[in-house]
Amino acid sequence: GTILGNSRVKLTNLNDCIKNGYINEGENPLEVAANQLINDKIDILHTIGGDDTNSTACDLALFLDEKGYDLTVVGLPKTIDNDVYPISITLGADTAAEQSANFFENIVNENTTSKRQLIIHEVMGRNCGWLTAKSAYYYRKKLENKMFYDDNGLNRKSWDIHGIYIPENDIDMVKESKRLNKVMDRYDCVNIFLSEGAGIKNIIKDLESNGITIKTDAFGHVRLDDINPGKWYANKISKWTNAKKVLVQKSGYFARSSAPNKNDISLIDKICKKAVDYALEGKSGVAGLNDNKNKKIDCIDFRQIKGGKPFNSNKKWYRDMLVEIGQEKG
Repeated sequence: GTILGNSRVKLTNLNDCIKNGYINEGENPLEVAANQLINDKIDILHTIGGDDTNSTACDLALFLDEKGYDLTVVGLPKTIDNDVYPISITLGADTAAEQSANFFENIVNENTTSKRQLIIHEVMGRNCGWLTAKSAYYYRKKLENKMFYDDNGLNRKSWDIHGIYIPENDIDMVKESKRLNKVMDRYDCVNIFLSEGAGIKNIIKDLESNGITIKTDAFGHVRLDDINPGKWYANKISKWTNAKKVLVQKSGYFARSSAPNKNDISLIDKICKKAVDYALEGKSGVAGLNDNKNKKIDCIDFRQIKGGKPFNSNKKWYRDMLVEIGQEKG
């Protein structure tokens, strides 16, 4: 067997495939990949990734089946966004949330260096705010173990989060502009946890109204690096709050390259063992905790796998957090 990651990038982005010599112009990427697997006599393929990777693995298996070649494909759901149907928790997500909290724990100390400072912690999550929400939750748990002197800005309120923006919830610009201005006046700082996909439609509308063309990637997704959500929100919020210094810090690469925590190590161990069992039994699918089966490990049909699963923002721990930071009323 073999393990391939991010396969859809190579199989879908034809220009890159041709440029890098993976295929020749006019060739079918699936056929090229299939022929390579046949030549290598591969009969078990484990794919590691999110919905794009596993969806392409399904396409490949179906293509080979049509050609009469028996290939067992068992996917492992790994994405820090935790946005794959019907997976209850994807590999690496909990670690990323924990590490994002660690990242901000160091960044927030910059509030002691300047007056009226705005810090935006931009967290990965195009369609799903789970990582942003969970990172905020873990960070605020860490604050409970700190001692503050309540002098010269060294107080919990200055280290706390003042706003959490995720794709699942609309942002009331008028309300937030007034609320955050009061926060800045009182604590001399504003700290925001921002999901990179939060309010993306508003950003696109604003940019297009100014004549800016929005580019998409190989999967048809808006290229978030190009529209730069963190910078857009920094400009808006800095005006609301009359901020004198603005920092936009992205924790994505820091978080997703971190070694797995204890929770993920345990989950990885359980999922991988079942994935091997499924492969040896000749069962194709994605090995993961299935929402449709009481979050038990299951070999989930590839056709059920899709991305864009939203975070349930009605979770009590999340709503309580918004009330505690003053973003919502209790």
